[in-house]
Amino acid sequence: MGTILGTILAFLIVFGILVFIHEFGHFFTAKLMGIRVEVFSFGYGKRLLGFKKGDTDYRISLVPMGGYVKMLGEGMFEPDRALAPDDMMSKNRAQRLLVMVMGSIMNILLAIGLVAVINGIGVPAPEYQDQKPVVGHIDPGSPAEKADLKIDDEILSINGRKVGTWSDVEIAVGTKPDKVIMLEVLRNGAIMPVELKTESVSRYEMGYAGFRGKILTQIRLVTAGSPAEKAGLKPGDVILTVDGAPVFFYTFIPIIEKNAGKEIVLGVDRGGQVLDVPVTPRSEGNVGKIGILQEAKSITRKYGFFAAISESFRSNLKNFFLVIRFLKDLFTGQASTRQLGGPLEIANFSYAALRMGWLAMMSWIAIISLQLGVLNLFPIPVFDGGQIFVLLLESVFRKDFGPKVRQIWMQVGFVIFVFLVAFVILNDIVKRLPHGWGSLLPF
Repeated sequence: MGTILGTILAFLIVFGILVFIHEFGHFFTAKLMGIRVEVFSFGYGKRLLGFKKGDTDYRISLVPMGGYVKMLGEGMFEPDRALAPDDMMSKNRAQRLLVMVMGSIMNILLAIGLVAVINGIGVPAPEYQDQKPVVGHIDPGSPAEKADLKIDDEILSINGRKVGTWSDVEIAVGTKPDKVIMLEVLRNGAIMPVELKTESVSRYEMGYAGFRGKILTQIRLVTAGSPAEKAGLKPGDVILTVDGAPVFFYTFIPIIEKNAGKEIVLGVDRGGQVLDVPVTPRSEGNVGKIGILQEAKSITRKYGFFAAISESFRSNLKNFFLVIRFLKDLFTGQASTRQLGGPLEIANFSYAALRMGWLAMMSWIAIISLQLGVLNLFPIPVFDGGQIFVLLLESVFRKDFGPKVRQIWMQVGFVIFVFLVAFVILNDIVKRLPHGWGSLLPF
C-alpha cells in the first residue's frame, strides 16, 4: 500500500509540475497578448473540482494525461463570427503562434533551469561515461565475443555515427535491440569494421552487446566487523589492482569470491595516494566476501553560475537531438516500442526518483520536461504542434483555412490522440506480461 501511495504521490508531483509549467506558458502569453483564458485544466474530460477567478475556470479534470488552456475563440472557425477584442482569432498569426509555442518553450526552459541548478550543486556521476569508449571487459558468450571484439579496442562509430564517449555508445546500442549494427573500431593503430548482432534484455527490450569500459571499482560502504574494515578499507577508496594485476568493476567481485581464506593485496587509490592493503576474504556460502558495497568510480562535477547554464544548454541540446533520433528509429523499426514510457512507467520512475532524493527528482523532471516540450511540437492535430503547423501553412498561403478543413484536421487529430493514449497505456501493461504483446493473443 505504501508503494502504491508513494507511486501516486510521485506521479502527481511530476505531472503537476510539468502540466503547470506547460500550460502556464500558454496562459501567461495569452494574457500578455490580451486573449481571454476561459479554462486552465489539469487533465482532460469531465471537470472534477476547481474554482473560478475572473474569466478563468481553474479545474482538475478526470483523465490525467496532460492538461489544457481554453482561450476565447479557440477552435471556433465560423468566418462571419463577431470577434471581441480579447478573442484569440482577433489576434494576428504571429501572436497566436507565440501563444501556441510557449508551452513547449516553457518545458524546455524548465529542463535547462533544473539541469543548471544540478550542475551548480554538483552531483556524483560514473566517471567512465565521459571517457573514450575503449573496451575493458567482454562478457563470455556475448554478441561482442561472437563478433570477435578485443580488449583495448576503441569504438569510433556505430552505424556510421561517431561516438566519443561510453555514454554515446550505451545510447546507440541500448536503442538497437536484436539489430545488426556496424562498428568501426581502432585496433593496434588500424581502423577496422566489425558487424555485431545485438540481443534484447529486460522488459524494456534494451539492446545488449556485452562489451564494457575500463570501469574502476569504488567502495561505497564498508560493513562493520568485516575483513574490509579490519584491513582499513574506507568508503571512497578506488580499487586499482589485485596482487599487482589491474582489475575492473566486472572482474573484482569474481576474484574476491575465488579467494576465500587467502590473503590478497589490493592496490587502492585513496585521495590520490596509492596504498597496498592486504585483506583476507572470509568464506560465506563457499565464496569469498570482504564486506563492501561497490559501485563504479564516480566523480563530482560542479560548475560556476554561467558555466552551469552553459553546460545545461549543451547537455539539453544533445538530449533534444537524442529524442528526435529515437523517434526516427521508432518509426523506421530500429528502436522498440517497449522503450516508450506511458503514464504507468512515468509513475514508477517518478517514485524511484522520489526515493533517491530531491536532486534525482529534479533530474527526472528535467528529462521528462524536455521530452514533453519536444513531443508537443510534432504536427499532430491535438498537440500544440498541430495548431502551429496550421498557422505556419496559413502564413505561407496568406489566408485562413475554412471551418471544414479545420474541423477535419481536428477530427483526425482526436482519433490519433485516442489511439496514442490507448497504445501507451497498453504498452505499459504488456511490459509486465510474461510474453509481452503475445500474451494478449488467444493462441
